[in-house]
Amino acid sequence: MIEHHFDESHAILHVQPKGSLEEADFEALAGEVDPFIADGGELAGLIVETPGFPGWSSVASMIAHLRFVRDHHRHIRKVAVVTDSPLGNLAEHVASHFVAAEIKPFPAGEVEAARLWILGDGE
Repeated sequence: MIEHHFDESHAILHVQPKGSLEEADFEALAGEVDPFIADGGELAGLIVETPGFPGWSSVASMIAHLRFVRDHHRHIRKVAVVTDSPLGNLAEHVASHFVAAEIKPFPAGEVEAARLWILGDGE
């Protein structure tokens, strides 16, 4: 399950995985951002705030996740991974080979620093 909030005024999608990722989670995320992208918008950033990777509930949910990344990564400028898990550093080094966005890890609790970085007001 993914809780999310889309700050349309700043074009930032904030996601918080709370349990195994479901196929419906990615349908909900796409439903939130696709109209914005279709109107010519690009996402300034994506904040992924999580204590660790919760895994997928099924193979179908993994495929939905990969499809979401494939369909949206060129429309997102920056990805901030807010976590104390090694996931943050792994995402920065591995995912950067597969996605167009700039990726940066932030320590848990540093959501505001991540938001400022996305907006260009941070490091």
